[in-house]
Amino acid sequence: MKIAHLILAHNNPAQLARLVNRLNHPDADIYIHLDLKAAIEPFLAIVKLPQVHFIKKRQKVYWGSYSIVQATLNSFQEILANKKGYQYINLLSGNDYPIKSVAQIHQFFDDRPDYIFMEYLTEDSEWWQSNKTRVTQYHLTDFNFPGYYLLQTFLNKILPNRKAPNALTYAGRSQWLTLSTDSAQYVIDYLHKHTGVARFFRLTWAPDEIAIQTILYNSPFKDQIINCNYRYTDWSENKASPKTLTMDDAPKLLNSDCLYARKFDMDSQPEIMDYLDNKL
Repeated sequence: MKIAHLILAHNNPAQLARLVNRLNHPDADIYIHLDLKAAIEPFLAIVKLPQVHFIKKRQKVYWGSYSIVQATLNSFQEILANKKGYQYINLLSGNDYPIKSVAQIHQFFDDRPDYIFMEYLTEDSEWWQSNKTRVTQYHLTDFNFPGYYLLQTFLNKILPNRKAPNALTYAGRSQWLTLSTDSAQYVIDYLHKHTGVARFFRLTWAPDEIAIQTILYNSPFKDQIINCNYRYTDWSENKASPKTLTMDDAPKLLNSDCLYARKFDMDSQPEIMDYLDNKL
């Protein structure tokens, strides 16, 4: 089974190269979307590694904005256009790292063809109830101009709450997922056909956590969704980003059923990555 790993990256070329090397497998190609705000020169050596490609249509990516979704969609389109017979597209960040051997990862997907591995919560969950303003209010995060926040505040004072487009039922939580190539094509085709849905999510806060997930949850692929993305993530610090993993986390990582973990920092905590390399 052929896998296209898609890595969204913006910094630390040495750590990115290390991740690419750990994903190397005869049945895997690796695609890197490098944030257009980042200079590409420090990363050029990475494309000399086996089966590595840079996404050509790069996007300037801003946290919490639709630009992350657009970068992902651009990448899906380029991967699918290559027609290399991939069964899965596996979305990773440059701060992720495998916690299973590459042979175990490929065997996992060989044993489970045509699924979508996606962590999500639905509208009746506590998470959605505490985050519903991300879809009911207008957010101009994707529009980079002075005073956007003041305009956003004004719009939300005078306009009624927004309603889900196209009668969609919301679902989402984690941006990181593994999906079949057929379902990736479905998402692209759906947004081309329903341009109003794309416009809606462009005015949503952190749509990377809900846009693709909601479309898949409402799609003919719903029964193929496994509600687990097989990423180990530690949110115990209650911050906007997960905890940076250290050697203290090594036992949990080795005992986890997950395939990958995030996040790692090779500059401040290289020991845990060295440890995983030696163990796996």
